[in-house]
Parts: sequence; structure tokens; C-alpha cells
Amino acid sequence: MKVSLEQLASLTDSIIQGDKNTELSSVAPLEDASQGQISFLSNPKYINILGITKASAVILSPELSKNFNGNALVNINPYLTFAKVLSIIHKEESAINRVHPTAVVADDVVIDKDVSIGANVVIESGVSIQSGAIIGAGSYIGKNSFIAQNTKLYPNVNVYAGTKIGKNTIIHSGAVIGSDGFGFAIQEDKSWFKILQIGNVEIGDNVEIGANTTIDRAALGTTLISDGVKLDNQIQIGHNVRIGENTAIAGGTVIAGSSFIGKRCQIGGASAIAGHLTIADDVIITGKSMVINSIKKPGVYSSGIAADENKKWRRNAARFRQLDEMAKKIIRLEKKKNG
Repeated sequence: MKVSLEQLASLTDSIIQGDKNTELSSVAPLEDASQGQISFLSNPKYINILGITKASAVILSPELSKNFNGNALVNINPYLTFAKVLSIIHKEESAINRVHPTAVVADDVVIDKDVSIGANVVIESGVSIQSGAIIGAGSYIGKNSFIAQNTKLYPNVNVYAGTKIGKNTIIHSGAVIGSDGFGFAIQEDKSWFKILQIGNVEIGDNVEIGANTTIDRAALGTTLISDGVKLDNQIQIGHNVRIGENTAIAGGTVIAGSSFIGKRCQIGGASAIAGHLTIADDVIITGKSMVINSIKKPGVYSSGIAADENKKWRRNAARFRQLDEMAKKIIRLEKKKNG
């Protein structure tokens, strides 16, 4: 859609620099933008591109705007403003009132108006889908599940029975919501006896779940993904995990069963969190960290070994194995020195 710089300023609480009537129809990178497009710059390191861009307008911080003579949308948070502008100009599709003829829908399913159900979708008995929802092609919705307003499931999402999904939530392709938790009891012959997983998954409002992420149903009770949580691709959430509001978790992370993650946490990619732990609110865990104890205070936490030249890394790895003996030797020497 076309929108003027003045309209964007009003919708993003920004200040206009230049011609307020400039019309914009799309967003593009600073170096590739052309007439009719808006771009953004938040990192001063790329300021040289600002002088040669052909964009009709640029989103800038007040400081960087001083170095630009063209049209600009000025805001103290240019990255957030860029995100808002994207959502305004490149507005996503709305649901249309349509059930594809190849969809298989149980007779007692309740579907509100303006719901779009794609090809080869299967919806089991007792499901309720509220207005504005979009169910992508090939998706499966299990018995007695609930999907709230304006939630979008991309193609080939699997939602197991009893799942509850809040409004304005996005679930990407390949995600599996409500699969069995990993629960087994060992028997006398050392074989495993499966523990039935009879709980469910509840997902709040304004949640986003990435492609091929899996969220296990609770053994008993509920696995909970609270309002505003953002999950990247290929994340594993174990049974009975509870994730607090507005926490963001990057790709490849695994969280074992019955752990509680607080509000507003940020967990870096490829991290692993052991089971039955508690992570406090406002904790940042850097990428590839292994968390084996509860974290009780806000702050930044890290583990793992950063990459280095192979020869140096091998020497350091060998020394790591010697740390216990070296520590004992130091203690002996200190005792000897102190008589």
C-alpha cells in the first residue's frame, strides 16, 4: 500500500524531516532502495551509504539525521520504527471466510466468521476456532483444541488434542504443539514403561513459534507458553515447562521438562537448560550455554568455550583436564609454605 511520510510519522510517533507528502510503497535496504521506497539506518558504521542512497526517505535517529539532507522519519529507536513501518506498508493478509473443499472438518467443530481453512486441513471433533484465524494447508487440529482470534497457522502445523492457543499468535510450518512429553519409568528388566502424557499445552496471546519447533504436552497439568513469548526455529520445549511473559528464545535451544523460565528473559541459540530448574525474571543467557542449576537473580550468564585456533584449543583442553590435580598441588604447596 502507498502511504505518505506524514502518515508514517503519525503512526510511529516520529518527527518528519523534509517533505511530509512524500509517498512510499515499500521498504528496502539502504544500498538497494529506489524512488518510492523507505529504508533505515541505525548503525553509524554504515553512514557512508547514507550519502549515496536513492531511497525517497530514511528512518534515522536524531543524531544520524543531522548528517542527512533528504527526507527522513526521525525517531530515538529507528529499529523499532523500521519494524512498525514494515507492518504498515507490507500488511499481512487477512482471513477470508473460506473452508477449502478438501478440508476434513468434524461435524461439531465451531468456526466463527472470517476464518480461512486451507487445503487438506484436518480438524477433529470438539475444536473451536474464533474469527480472523487462518489455518494453513495440510495442518492438523486435534480434538477439543481451541484457537483464538486472528491467530495464524502456516501450512503443515500439527496441533495435538486439548491444545489452547491465544489470539494474534503465529505458528510457523513444521511446528508440533502437544506431542507426548519424554516420560518413561524403568522396569526390573531395565526396559522402559511409557508414562502416559495426559496434560495439555496452553499458548498465550501475541506469541510467535518458529518452524519445526516442538512443544510437549504436560504429563499432568499444563505446559505453558505465556503472552508475548517469541520462540525461534527448531526449539524443543519439554513437558510441564512454563515460560514467562515476553521471553525470547533463539534457535536450537532445548529446555528439559518441568523447568520454569521467568518473564522478559533472553536465551541465546543452542543453549540447553536442564529439567526442574527455575530461571528468574530478566535473565540473559548467551548462546550455547549449558544451565544445570537454577538462576535466582537477573543478569547475564554464559558457559561454553569460544572457538580458537585448533592447536591452542587442544592445549587448553588438555590443561582443563589437569585443573583438579593442579588445584590440589597448589593447596599442598600453600599448606607447606604456611607450615
